[in-house]
Amino acid sequence: MNHSLGPTYEQLLGSHWVLWYKTSNRYSIVDENFKALLDAYLQSESINTFRSNLDIANADTIADRIQYYLEQCHTQDIDQTVSATLSFKPVIPSFSIHYECFGQRFQINFDSELVKKTIHPSIAHLEVNTTKKPNVVFDVYLDQDQLCLFKNKTLLRSAPKKDYHLIQGKFVMELLSLIHQKEESDWVGTFHGSTISDGTHALLLMGESGKGKSTLSALLVAHGFELVADDVSPLLSKDLHIYSNPSAISLKEGAFEVLNPLVRSFEEIPETLFNKSKGPLKYLVPNPLLKGSYSCKALIMVNYAKGKPTKLEPLSIKTPLETLIPESWLSPKPKHARQFLDWLAQLKIYELTYSDTASVVKEISTLFKTLPNAQD
Repeated sequence: MNHSLGPTYEQLLGSHWVLWYKTSNRYSIVDENFKALLDAYLQSESINTFRSNLDIANADTIADRIQYYLEQCHTQDIDQTVSATLSFKPVIPSFSIHYECFGQRFQINFDSELVKKTIHPSIAHLEVNTTKKPNVVFDVYLDQDQLCLFKNKTLLRSAPKKDYHLIQGKFVMELLSLIHQKEESDWVGTFHGSTISDGTHALLLMGESGKGKSTLSALLVAHGFELVADDVSPLLSKDLHIYSNPSAISLKEGAFEVLNPLVRSFEEIPETLFNKSKGPLKYLVPNPLLKGSYSCKALIMVNYAKGKPTKLEPLSIKTPLETLIPESWLSPKPKHARQFLDWLAQLKIYELTYSDTASVVKEISTLFKTLPNAQD
């Protein structure tokens, strides 16, 4: 039996195991029964030995299933969206905008209004009128059907224009590294979720698109909580803190009515229409813009359900991780994978169902008070 097919790291979280495979940088969440079968398979001298040790009618099927599972766990994803053949082309930009955040200046050149909408609306509040030389210059333009992101004339990423979210994600990583004076290799990962703080602790809000996590972030900010990050929350290896992301909160049309009476001059915030399927968006800028980091103590699966009572209940790790991991960037470094698993182990996991503003603010306030006081 090839024992090298086993996971590089493993962590028991509640009743589920989280396994990490170095060759593919894949995470797998399995129950205790499957983990026991997997261990028995890997410890057997041969597949025939494993089958005979099981001594059940479907032993062959189980052996085949485990072998297929391991093959998939060691299969690397091939990123077809990055083209190393694209070189920088001097393009006369339609828009050349300067920004500044936390003392770091950068410039972005966009070749069209449509391309500008992929990045600018969420950071429009960082725009400055200056002639000072920027620390970094980004160029974003379409080359045939490829949307390209360059940094100081070096290609960072390209993707088909329909996959513009990949360019957005890469840009956010570059922005976070710039403003916090870090390298991409310093981060354990960037999570698709919003982080809220009470000034001492932090909570990571996550959920599928349309479940209300950004709306909840805006509601909590309107009631005095701090926004650490919306949509992309970065975890640093050095201290395992989530660091601030200066991007504005992206709000869908369904949240406008709820937030209008709570946010001053909400009606005056301009609407942006880029993806027709998502409808118009508004970008809410927290004031003041937070610079700093917090130790995250809980992960909350958010579910807005109109007319339902507010409930905050403990949740198994399985569902949150099956949502979080595929939509996040996670470092392939073994050290970072081990840190990520250890970080998960100390989190409290909840599911939050809400529809009423007052009750959900009260529930979150109560939760913050139950968290440890130490800033790890």
